Amino acid sequence: MNRLSGLDASFLYMEKANANSHMHVAFTIITDPSTVEGGYSFDKVLDLVRERLPLVPPFRRRLVDVPFGLHHPVWIEDPDFDLEYHVRRAALPAPGGKAELAEFAADVMSRPLDHDRPLWEMYIVEGLEDGQVASVVKTHHAAIDGVAGTELAAMLLDIEPTPAPRDIEDLWQSEPVPSDASLVANAMADLAVQPVRVARAARRLAERTIGMQRWNRRPESTSLPGTFAAPPSILNVAITGHRRVAFTELALADIKTVKSALGGTVNDVVLAVCAGALRGYLEKRGELPDEPLVAMVPVSVRTDETLEGNQVTAMMAPLATDIADPTDRLHAITAATRDLKEREKAVGATSMTEWADVMSPSLAALAGRLTSRLTIAEIIRPQFNVTISNVPGPPIPLYCAGAKLTALYPLGPIPDGAALNITVISYLEHLFVGVVADRDALPDVDDLAAALNDALAELLAVSTT
Repeated sequence: MNRLSGLDASFLYMEKANANSHMHVAFTIITDPSTVEGGYSFDKVLDLVRERLPLVPPFRRRLVDVPFGLHHPVWIEDPDFDLEYHVRRAALPAPGGKAELAEFAADVMSRPLDHDRPLWEMYIVEGLEDGQVASVVKTHHAAIDGVAGTELAAMLLDIEPTPAPRDIEDLWQSEPVPSDASLVANAMADLAVQPVRVARAARRLAERTIGMQRWNRRPESTSLPGTFAAPPSILNVAITGHRRVAFTELALADIKTVKSALGGTVNDVVLAVCAGALRGYLEKRGELPDEPLVAMVPVSVRTDETLEGNQVTAMMAPLATDIADPTDRLHAITAATRDLKEREKAVGATSMTEWADVMSPSLAALAGRLTSRLTIAEIIRPQFNVTISNVPGPPIPLYCAGAKLTALYPLGPIPDGAALNITVISYLEHLFVGVVADRDALPDVDDLAAALNDALAELLAVSTT
């Protein structure tokens, strides 16, 4: 029995605050089964997952809530684990193209996970054009962050189509569901040291506040967005439980060409591409705010080798969508992200992890619900307008049950009041982009995905002239 950290549990509390906020992450993977020795079959995939389960500990753990919400939930090794519940077979309607796969992925993203079972599902999707096979793997954010999700997915993949059998020792044992009395006793023992944690979190918050004040007084400091400083937009609305999904790819070589010609990092160029796409998309609809949009950019702070839980902080990055010139927009983003990184080094990482650990479940859920409601009612400004995540991926070809992986689209969650998530992952020579949006807020999400390619072409044009 292991207790969730406050940060991990916060994703559960977001769902409790609003049942439409499904806090799971996913990958949509397309494979070419022509490389499978002896031919593709669903059973081969199921056998692979069964063999690799010891390498993916979160896949056999389920949640148990503490009575009365006294403390964060705990993980236990599921005594009723059923692999065939989690790995499911599906098929696309004709013609089985990218549009049909995106609709299937949107349906998967629209349905919450069952909290009485381990928090993941895998759909093996047949019927794709050209005989391809897809997989949609969905895992709750309470169990993994983006980096851990990529690493855990890699446990189910190989670097060759017919690898030598792995000698994987499986020491897993199920455990009974703990009694209410033991859960309460364990929670009370943990809460006994809570005052120490509160004092530590308060001290770190005070140190950070003083550090921020000193940093902001520096004459060379760039103007950076503060808390609740994003402009209201059509992205900051109440969400439904239904999603739309769109896929696209960006050439990694083009991203690097822009980086070499105009400066910044690969991540800066990705943010600039997203900014250009959002500017064009909103401008066509007459909905472009006068002030720059702000992106919430998750940043990994993982320092150990464990692949469990969340070890992230968040960077609120201005996207300079008020700047028409693409070069000037990229330079503004580069300057802002550089200052954000330097400020974090000088001031220290955010204390949200500590405060998440000491905040009670009921208070955390109330805070999330109240913040989103006030934002949507425009009583307070949004913290951010869009989530943009860039996850490093594998630079070498990979195979799943012998089938060569040809595409890998990441899909992220949207919280209430911020109806768009753009997640990017690198694989071989491309950046694969998954766009997830509330179904009602962005009915034309395909246009936004296409605008990403237009924005990169615009930057590439000024980079090569």
